[in-house]
Amino acid sequence: MMWFWKIIFRLVGPYTHYALLSAMFSLLSVVFSLFSLTMLIPFLDLLFRQDIPLMVRPEAGLSPEALNEWSRYYLSGIIQQQGREGALMIVSGAVVILFFFKNLFRYMANYFMSPLRNKVVMDLRNAMYTRVLILPLSWFSERRSGDIMSRISGDVQEVEWSVMSFLIMMLRQPIALLIFTTALLLISPSLTLFALIIIPLAGYVISLSGKWLNRLALQGQQQLGRVASMIEETLGGIRIIKAFNAIGSTDQRFRAMNHDLARLQTRIYRQRDLGVPLTEVLAVLAMVSVIWFGGQQVLRPESPLDARVFMLYIAVFSQVIPPAKSLVSAWYNVRKGAASMQRIQEVLDAPELITESPQALSVPGFREEIRMEGLRFSYGDQEVLRGINLAFRKGTSTAIVGTSGSGKTTLLNLIPRFYDITGGSLTIDGRDIRMLRIDQLRALMGLVSQETILFNDTVRENISFGMKQASEEEIRTAARLAGAEGFIMELPQAFDTVIGDRGLRLSGGQRQRLALARAILRNPPILLLDEATSALDNQSEREVQEALRIVMKDRTSIIVAHRLSTISGADHIVVLEAGEIAEQGTHQELLSKQGAYHRLWQMQQSEHIPDPHA
Repeated sequence: MMWFWKIIFRLVGPYTHYALLSAMFSLLSVVFSLFSLTMLIPFLDLLFRQDIPLMVRPEAGLSPEALNEWSRYYLSGIIQQQGREGALMIVSGAVVILFFFKNLFRYMANYFMSPLRNKVVMDLRNAMYTRVLILPLSWFSERRSGDIMSRISGDVQEVEWSVMSFLIMMLRQPIALLIFTTALLLISPSLTLFALIIIPLAGYVISLSGKWLNRLALQGQQQLGRVASMIEETLGGIRIIKAFNAIGSTDQRFRAMNHDLARLQTRIYRQRDLGVPLTEVLAVLAMVSVIWFGGQQVLRPESPLDARVFMLYIAVFSQVIPPAKSLVSAWYNVRKGAASMQRIQEVLDAPELITESPQALSVPGFREEIRMEGLRFSYGDQEVLRGINLAFRKGTSTAIVGTSGSGKTTLLNLIPRFYDITGGSLTIDGRDIRMLRIDQLRALMGLVSQETILFNDTVRENISFGMKQASEEEIRTAARLAGAEGFIMELPQAFDTVIGDRGLRLSGGQRQRLALARAILRNPPILLLDEATSALDNQSEREVQEALRIVMKDRTSIIVAHRLSTISGADHIVVLEAGEIAEQGTHQELLSKQGAYHRLWQMQQSEHIPDPHA
């Protein structure tokens, strides 16, 4: 658990002033609570038992006898001046005032703890979100998005309760226990020594239960991540589920998964709920033991412990039980939260494989070429690309074609450093891209991916994504060049229309044209087009291809394409097979070779319906 405490202290560090203020008001709350108790018993003793008033100023001291003498001295003065009824009224009012200030300071302690608690959680959630943004694509390919969402939301929420429990445990309850224990030591050292032997035994029993809770909590959070992943997959694939009549089987699978989660959570709650009653039983056993031990001393004639002091001791000892119970509850929450923090830490500690060199060079622009020499790339142990030698000259268009799984998209993703090569070299204008500033490298490029990525925002915000300074005219021009302005103006609020989650209010072709407009607005020297027209019908494709021909003029364009008819006019065509270059050249040169490209061309020409979207 040491790692957990280190993380909490690091998170709390920037907000120490809140912690100190909360601790100060907690201290005042406990002090007023103690005063309200310690003044009652001596006063009632004088008032109702009519003990002889003490009118002589006693000597100063910290022993129980000295404190009792001082209490009697002051209370005797009140009774002498005001009479017993008047004194009763004064002391009753004093007790009310003491309890008022006790609860006022308790509220102030919580008042300053609230921003501390929420700011710590805010920082933790910010750190996770930032980390998710900078982690490499390979990290996401190995994990379910629902599980990541569960960590950012559910696990962070669980840690919030743990942080709150930890802060209560560290800032309030130890102060209360320390003050009450000090008072108990002053009242009766022998009784307190006996109690300090009993209490650690109870604490050991409770700690064993906490360790078991920690293991259960980790299993529960992992299962919650799996449930969140299935929900996310269901929302993304609801059309397929309905089309394949898989509602029943999908529902059964979710119910089984949810049943396992409910079973785990039931065990967790039962284990956690055991904490308070277990603590109370052990606390009662401790108190009964103290009463038995102290009662024996009171009954002995020669004992220095009289009944009045013993009553005061029991009253103060009873105040030790609530903070002790709170400590146990907080400890259980901390143990449960530690499992969530472990899952969060896995994200925060994930290796940032795509890192920027401390000596990273600025990128003034793109002048000559992108070059690959002996390039190799592997996903883990699986080699995807090998021996790639290519040059993408400035102002030329290069198409990359091949069958599915040949490595086309992977090769494209290496250029903006979504992945790093595992062998050979990849340079821009003669400089290794790993030695360039990542933000400036990617600023040279505009990307339209095979999967159209849009956000639940307006058309305008989607087109100007990452380009907040773009003017209205520039946004409209980009939309017009992408062949999107026509359908945009037909939307209810035109450019101010919200397009829904992932743009689902638009058709596939409309979404693709918005993605094209976004890339065009960036006005980059390098265009990366990954199946950029795959979702368009014949008419739309012709319009967009014409727009792209205008946009790609004087730009370096790298195009991954499945339909060869869309890239026949490219300056250079590269055919990949099983991660290697099978052949390369112009459209006519490759057809004349009667090789891999010719076979692909013939295959597509022989299809009855070459465009599935026509």
